[in-house]
Amino acid sequence: MHKNIDKIKKLEGSPLILKNLFTKTELEKFLNLYHTLPTTVHNKKQNVIKKRWLKDYNEELENIFFNKLKKEIGEFKMDNLKDENNEDILGLFQESYNPIGLHVDAGFNLNEIIYKQTLIPLTSKGSTVIFKNKFYGNSTNFTIDENELKIKDLKYGQNQRSSEHLKLFKKKLFNKEDHEKYLKHEKIENLSGLEIDTIYEWELGSMLIFDRTRLHCSSSLIEGKKIGLTTFTKK
Repeated sequence: MHKNIDKIKKLEGSPLILKNLFTKTELEKFLNLYHTLPTTVHNKKQNVIKKRWLKDYNEELENIFFNKLKKEIGEFKMDNLKDENNEDILGLFQESYNPIGLHVDAGFNLNEIIYKQTLIPLTSKGSTVIFKNKFYGNSTNFTIDENELKIKDLKYGQNQRSSEHLKLFKKKLFNKEDHEKYLKHEKIENLSGLEIDTIYEWELGSMLIFDRTRLHCSSSLIEGKKIGLTTFTKK
C-alpha cells in the first residue's frame, strides 16, 4: 500500500472532462508525434501498439500540454518511467483494436504522492469507464483469469496481476444492464462490487482527468481502432 494514503486522499476528486481544450492543429501535431515515435510494444495477443512519449521530440507540444494541464490541476510533477538512456518518458500512446481491461495506474513507487492522470483521445470513436472504487497499491491489472494471475515475472513498468479487488469491495453483483451495454469484454464476476462513476465518451479536442487511484477500463464499444495518449502526475 502507498505510504502517504492520507495525503493522496486529500487530492482526490471527481473525474473532470474538458471539452474543446485542444485545437485541430494541436491534435494533428499529437498524431504526427505518435507516428514519428518508435514502437515500444506491439502486443499481438491483445492487439495493442504502445509508444512512449519521449522527451524533446516536440518541445512546443510538451509546453502546450503542460500549460493546459497546470491551469486545470495546479502544480504537479510528471510521474515518468525512464527509457534505456535514463531519460523521462512523458506519457504513453496506445493504439488498440480491442478493449483494455480493468486496471489502476497507481504507479510503482509506494513512497510517492500520486495525483491525477489524463487521457487525450486522438481518434473520435471509443469510451472509457471510470469506477467509484479506488485502490491504493501499485499499478495493477485486475483479473480472475488463473493464467494471468500466475504471471509474476514482470518487466520494468509492467502492472502486477491481482484479484484483490474482489476482497476490497462489498460482494454486490455488477449491474447487468451496464455490463451488457459497456463492458461485455469483462467477465461480470470480475466486476463484482464495482460501481460506475463516469463514462467518458471520446471526443476530439477533449481531455479526461481523474485520480490515479480509480479503477477504470475501456468500454467494449470500439470501431476498428482507437488511439489515445495517457499521462501520469504526482505531487
